[in-house]
Amino acid sequence: MFEGPLDLLLHLIEKSEVDIYEVPIAKITDQYMQILAEAQEMELDIASEFLVMAATLVAIKSRMLLPKPESVEEELAFGEEDGYDPREELVQRLLEYKRYKRLGEVLRQREEERSKVYSRPPLNLTPYAPEVNPLEGLSPDDLLQAFVDVLKNRKPPEPITKVAREEISVSARMEEIYQDLLRHGQLFFSKLLVWDQVTKERVITTFLALLELMKLKRIVCRQSRLFGDILIERLEAEVAHNG
Repeated sequence: MFEGPLDLLLHLIEKSEVDIYEVPIAKITDQYMQILAEAQEMELDIASEFLVMAATLVAIKSRMLLPKPESVEEELAFGEEDGYDPREELVQRLLEYKRYKRLGEVLRQREEERSKVYSRPPLNLTPYAPEVNPLEGLSPDDLLQAFVDVLKNRKPPEPITKVAREEISVSARMEEIYQDLLRHGQLFFSKLLVWDQVTKERVITTFLALLELMKLKRIVCRQSRLFGDILIERLEAEVAHNG
């Protein structure tokens, strides 16, 4: 189930949840040898590269178990430089294999996506399509006449009228009415609305403004006769206050 010894080692490292740069070589070696032993018990053929890696792991494990040289002469005798880690070469091989394995997975996904797409070069459909020239037999005068006919039959667009809606608040209308009272002293209700320009919204706003001014005791409304015009005046208390 593994593509090679490096694939098996990566599986063991990921299963152990350890950093690949800090491979616990003794633990990984024991697990690796255990898997090979189980494969032999199941009478599975083990490739020689798995056995070579087993020997490499045992050698690295043995070198890491040896005491470190205490002097430069001993290091040179063992053929090792200062700070040399026996795992370094194996780690580099694992990193390179992991990089190529990840790239292989990307290519495999692209292959699967591409296998779902069927494409073929464009076909020549000329034998199935008769050669027809839509302008054959027509002169420039014929085209001009056709253009003129289209213009004659074209219906003009329907006129569109835009109605601007007057937006006025009750407080603003109250201020307008009160300023008119300051200028004229009194007003008739009929003069508050210009009936050729009045809207339903403005009538309602005017009524509400008058009611609010009466509630605040700033104006008084009088009607001398039934259905007569309403006279609007500033309240005497208000006049006296503003003196």
